[in-house]
Amino acid sequence: MDQPTVLLISDDVEFSRRVTARWQMERRVPAFTLLSGDLWPRFAVDTFDAAIVGELRRDVLSVVLEPLHSTGQPIFCICRDPNTSQLVRDRWPRVAVLRDGENWLDVLVVAANEAVQRSRAESRARAAEAACATLERHAMLGRYMLEMRHSLNNALTSVLGNSDLLLLEPGSLSATARGQIETIRNMSLRIHEILQRFSSLEKEMNVVAQQAENDSGKAYAIAAAAGD
Repeated sequence: MDQPTVLLISDDVEFSRRVTARWQMERRVPAFTLLSGDLWPRFAVDTFDAAIVGELRRDVLSVVLEPLHSTGQPIFCICRDPNTSQLVRDRWPRVAVLRDGENWLDVLVVAANEAVQRSRAESRARAAEAACATLERHAMLGRYMLEMRHSLNNALTSVLGNSDLLLLEPGSLSATARGQIETIRNMSLRIHEILQRFSSLEKEMNVVAQQAENDSGKAYAIAAAAGD
């Protein structure tokens, strides 16, 4: 799986250095994208798992937090000024505000690390749900095709039968018409072969499913016997 990404946005280079250095002590270390407040509007990153906002000018703060807040991803903001802390809490309630006090760096890294892992888990869950929805649509289409198989076979039987009857009377057809009817017959045979393949696949899948069910039953019986 690709490495998670954490945005570090601050006008203080030392802030970004301290955060990345502290995070290196953790078992899971993400990739970091470092931006200053002035660079943010021009180099905004679309995909990230968490954002950490450090020291920024007051006029830049809203420019940075507004788009971050709309992403739904976890955001942490380190504030030294109590008024700035209150402003962030009031305007962007999803942002986790930490005061620049004792142990703030440890608290930040632990909390942000957990948020990153949760964000990744939620992304995996959404991807799995999307994949399941796609598979369900495919399964529905497959079931419909299997249900319509007999109707299609009946229609093909009619087409093949009539084309064979027409080809039995060569004198009544022009060369062009005969060639067209032969094409209809050949294409009908190809469709018939495809439908036969559907039937074969259905049988193969049923055999595999039955084998898996039998293997599961055997494994359960062995586990039950071992428990006794």
